[in-house]
Formats: sequence, C-alpha cells, structure tokens
Amino acid sequence: MSTIRVTFPNRDAASFSDDVKSRVSDYFTSRGISDKADWRMMLKGVILVAMTFVPYGMILSNSFGPWTMLGLAALMGVGVAGIGFSVAHDALHGAYSENAWVNRVIGWSFDLCGANGYMWKVTHNVIHHTYTNIEGLDEDLTVSPLLRLSPHTEWKPFHRFQHLYGFLAYSFSTLFWVFVKDYKYFLQKDIGPFLARKNPPREIVGLFIGKAAYYAWAIIIPLIVLNVPWWQFVIGFLVMNLVAGTILGVVFQLAHVVEDITYPTPDVAGAMGSAWMAHELETTSDFGPRNRLLCWYVGGLNFQVEHHLFPKVCSIHYPAISGIVKETALAHGLPYNQHDTLRDAIASHYASLKRLGRQPLAAAA
Repeated sequence: MSTIRVTFPNRDAASFSDDVKSRVSDYFTSRGISDKADWRMMLKGVILVAMTFVPYGMILSNSFGPWTMLGLAALMGVGVAGIGFSVAHDALHGAYSENAWVNRVIGWSFDLCGANGYMWKVTHNVIHHTYTNIEGLDEDLTVSPLLRLSPHTEWKPFHRFQHLYGFLAYSFSTLFWVFVKDYKYFLQKDIGPFLARKNPPREIVGLFIGKAAYYAWAIIIPLIVLNVPWWQFVIGFLVMNLVAGTILGVVFQLAHVVEDITYPTPDVAGAMGSAWMAHELETTSDFGPRNRLLCWYVGGLNFQVEHHLFPKVCSIHYPAISGIVKETALAHGLPYNQHDTLRDAIASHYASLKRLGRQPLAAAA
C-alpha cells in the first residue's frame, strides 16, 4: 500500500507541543487520577444504552399506540447518537481503558448501531485526525457531493442552496452509513492518503457480522414481532435514523466547518506550513463549553480542540483540561477557536455553508 506524502514541520509549535503535553500530564499525575474512563463515564454509558434499548423493548411489547411508539423511536435516535458520541467514540480511540480488549469490546457498540468500527478508525482516527480540513485527504470534507465544506472543493451550481438543505442532508447520514457508506469504503481502494489499500480478511468478516447484527435487531425482529403494518415500522425506523443522523451530522460539523477555522493546503512538495499541533488548533473549534447537558451528552465532542490534541484521553476529562490547553495555546501565540454556545456554533456553521456555497470568483470569471 502506498500513500500520498504530506508532512508537517517540527518548527513553530514544538515548544507548545512539549508545554501542553507536560501541563496536561501534570494535571493527571498531581491528582493521582487516570486519563481514562471513570465511574461517571461508565454510568453515562449505561444511561445511553438504556435510552436506546428500553424504548426498543417498550415498542416490541406492542403495548402502546402508534404515536407513542413513534415518540419512543425518536428517543431511540437520541440514544443511538449518544452511544456513538459517549461510548463507542472513546473506545475506538483507545481512550476508554488502558486495556486494548476492553476498548475493543466497548467499541463493538459502534457496529451494533450499524456503523463499522474498523473503517471508522481508518477514516476518522487516522485520516481525519492527521489531515484535518486538508482537501483531498480529510474524508470528513466529502460527506456528500451535495455539500461543499471546503473552499478548495469544486463548486457546483446547486451548492448556492446548501445552507437551505444542508441540515436536512445531515439527517440522512446514519441511513447512508448503515446501508451504503461502509460497503463503499471497503470496496474503495484509495481512501484519503492511502492508495491501493487492502482490508484484512477478518475485518471484512467483521463488517458483515456487525451489519447482520444491526439489521437483525433494528429491522428483522421488529418486523416479526410488531403488530403494525410494515409501513408504520418503516416510518418508525426512518424517524429513529433521521433523529440520530441530524444530531450526529450537526455536532461533527460544528468543530471544523465554522467561521475562524482554516483550510490549509500543502505546497507542491507536500509540506504543510504549520506544525501538526498548530495545524489542529487552526482547523478546529470548541463550542458550548459551559453547557453541562451538552458536555454530558456529546461525550466532550464539543471540546474538539482538546480531543484532537489528546485523542487517547477520555472525553470525560476534556472540560477540566480545556483551560490548560487554552492558556497554553494563547501563551504561545497560537489560536484557540471557541463558540460560547451551541446556538452560536450552529449559526456559524450556517454562515459557513452559505459562504462556501457562493460561486468562487475564479469560477464566475
């Protein structure tokens, strides 16, 4: 397997890298605590799993009317997104436990929700986290041809309306994921910087086992058990996924497609202008840091700056170390992007969709 070579210089942020790593390490050692999951994280995981599968059991009981079941399906969507944020995401980053097997087992919750954990680690952990906001490499910039999420992406006439349909497009993200996206990536030879890649046979088997498990509990069992017409089941299934898709799609975009972040490109030799940690600060933004419910539910993903710099630290600790990261970045003359509220971040993303949807001057000429 060959790769597209893109390099980050060691200059500029070397002192910041050493400084912030030392300060964050001191935070944990001085308190005698682990940077992995604690009881708060475990309790949250139990609550989110219950939020998904208790309503599921209630629906299968056939004890409720159609409107109540529809509400329960929507609640399941909130739970599924929460499992992705606050259970699977940390585990797949190796941030839940020091034990690799514990992370692997908990990471299977991602597959149980219909997405493939192995491919996520390739496209997200490796590619997105290394090449954040770099056109042609960061797969998160190519979530849909309907969306132009980078100023370096080819502009199409319909992009001028993306601020109007963008949030609706996000709602279909989990449906696309569970039925198309993973299969597409497994068949795709070139992904991001990786060319002519091959998937391990065991991961191919794992893909089909995971998908079969999801299709079984989410589709087959309800169709067998429920005393409702098939079209009512389809509506409930769609509602669950549209709710989960909207939440997941919006939250992930609020970190990298907002105002004040950058979209750096390498020079002809593949060299980036900033050291890697500085690059992450330039391309990433936090949001809603004082919103306790948001911090709890999205698993610290509103602290994306901290997550990108310390992906193996459990998200339960991000609120505590964010002050350290911000203070250190500013002391070194580096940016620390942040929107104070969720509303501000959504407004900034909307404005970015509108700006990126405009026809570039070069294309208009």
